[in-house]
Amino acid sequence: MDRSSKNRLTESLLDQFGGESLFDAIARATCRAGCLPRKELYEAWEVARRVRRRFRGRRIVDLACGHGLLAQILLLLDDSSPEAWAVDQTLPKSAATLEAALNDAWPRLRGRTRFLERDLRDVPLRGDDLVVSAHACGSLTDLVLERAAEAGACVAVLPCCHDLKGANLGGLEGWLEGPLAMDVTRAARLQVRGYRVFTQTIPGDITPKNRLLMAEPISAR
Repeated sequence: MDRSSKNRLTESLLDQFGGESLFDAIARATCRAGCLPRKELYEAWEVARRVRRRFRGRRIVDLACGHGLLAQILLLLDDSSPEAWAVDQTLPKSAATLEAALNDAWPRLRGRTRFLERDLRDVPLRGDDLVVSAHACGSLTDLVLERAAEAGACVAVLPCCHDLKGANLGGLEGWLEGPLAMDVTRAARLQVRGYRVFTQTIPGDITPKNRLLMAEPISAR
């Protein structure tokens, strides 16, 4: 199966996910919802499980959330998070369809994900939040990082659509290709602001934009 496909997962693919793992169960729920691109399932899963190895508990705030799958998988992976906010400027109408399918499979999720249509600048954040964003396009990634740092929250982003025009590349463009220089500079900015940084990648066959940047305030430990 092509994990990078943007084709929707539908019930015709249920037999591809017949295992007993949590991932297979999530995949079956998304197939029944019939609205999620296959690539988004694999991205959300790979990001969520790496994030949960670093950060437990906390209120989850998924900014530029799309369907909000990342937020809901994070709840499934660690039930000690009380709730999740899934925030986007404009939510897809099918986000409610996906939420209903996940709630049917896991009734303990009911009422724990709050979907908000709001400018990301207006979302109130706290120091005990876990702020996440998978493929917030271009400068939206910088906005997510800035908002999280202002609040002193833990943060994890999977950047994409790097806009290099006028971007801060930290003077590294002579050594590194532009998007990588931008992400290295993002990590360095977080360190200057008192964050401990962790860098990983998700599998490249899902997306070539696969650098995962995670950070927590040094004072959090």
